[in-house]
Amino acid sequence: MIKHILRVALVLLLLAVGVAVYLGWPDDARLDISAVQGTRPTISEPRRQIIPTVRVADAVGWQGGAMPTPAAGLTVQPFARGLDHPRWLYRLPNGDVLVAESNSPPRKGGGIQGIVMGLLLGKAGAGVPSANRITLLRDADGDGVAEVKTPFLTGLASPFGMVLSGDQLYIGNHDAVVRVPYTAGATRITARPELIVKLPPAGNHWTRGLVATPDGKRLFVSVGSASNIAENGIEIERYRASILEVAPDTKTMRIYASGLRNPVGMAINPVTRQLWTVVNERDMLGSDLAPDYLTQVNLGDNFGWPWYYWGGYPDARVKPKNPALQEYSKRPDFALGPHVAALGLAFSDEVRLGGRFGGGAFIGEHGSWNRKPVSGYKVVFVPFASSGFPAAGAKPVDVLTGFLDANGDARGRPVGVIGDRTGALLVADDVGNVIWRVAPARKSAAR
Repeated sequence: MIKHILRVALVLLLLAVGVAVYLGWPDDARLDISAVQGTRPTISEPRRQIIPTVRVADAVGWQGGAMPTPAAGLTVQPFARGLDHPRWLYRLPNGDVLVAESNSPPRKGGGIQGIVMGLLLGKAGAGVPSANRITLLRDADGDGVAEVKTPFLTGLASPFGMVLSGDQLYIGNHDAVVRVPYTAGATRITARPELIVKLPPAGNHWTRGLVATPDGKRLFVSVGSASNIAENGIEIERYRASILEVAPDTKTMRIYASGLRNPVGMAINPVTRQLWTVVNERDMLGSDLAPDYLTQVNLGDNFGWPWYYWGGYPDARVKPKNPALQEYSKRPDFALGPHVAALGLAFSDEVRLGGRFGGGAFIGEHGSWNRKPVSGYKVVFVPFASSGFPAAGAKPVDVLTGFLDANGDARGRPVGVIGDRTGALLVADDVGNVIWRVAPARKSAAR
């Protein structure tokens, strides 16, 4: 009798697992990714998943002198090698480049979710301890290769964003904005960082981007959510899924814009003089939803997270509902495609590659884990019109590819993007531990 009951229980368990797998895993994309890109992407019906689709490229690094592939008319070379998980870049006025060598702080909690997250991070090359360091790179002779690589500031807490305002260098740790005094040309700072404001500490998203307002008096700070869709309660999302505005003089902050699941890279648009950001949208609605995006952000904007995506499409998983927010959920300006993990952002006033890359935004796409087939794993360019907004009908243009090898393994993963002092594009690769430099190809001398 007991054996019979155990057999029935086992059959029911297997049946339940089978149903869950059938309903939710894996989910193949049914649309070409280009259909979910641009100013008017296709927003299909959500395919809610019980078990997430997990497709993340194994991190293998660059072997045998291999390098990423630049677009036609461009060249690529290493600007610096031998770094420790380089994530973010910042150029100082004298041309020196700062690199945040950083990773997530130790994650609390265990259980199945913790085990799965640990496996994903290790598989993607992100399971290493954080170096908690900013390194200075200097190319004094102008040959496109940094001959100086030296620790600039150490003892930080998962640093990410950096910005110089006056004679103060501000750093976005995972749990605070801090600053240190900076002297032009310095190659090392030993001063103890001064606390400006505390931030919500690392949750599901730990990066804290920084950019100064055009007048230099305030700072914008990007803070991602602690969860996918506030499944652990909206209370813990206070000051998260937002861009904060910090006043360094008074050491105060306020919410500038909200409803942004995970805003990362930010930049001031040279035409509109307004803040723009790239945002990572929610997971487990299928391989075609929801598109990550690039958008202008104004004071008081709310982009709908967790209740809505892409300007008012409801996420039925979120409880309790918030119907009053739907009509006020701002629609983003440009869809980059589902799950591309858009992180880096720089405009073409800073990155000057010319030609078809003459006016728009460069975006580092770290690459998906919740899509089949994978998406991202490259640097793209979004063409803008003279109005300072993405051109009608535009699609992302590949700038730097080849981060996935023929087997689909990740030789590298792009993160931060900036222009060097000549206008060449620098790309932080946190799997290859390289900073790549992309520049226009030199024209052959006439015969």
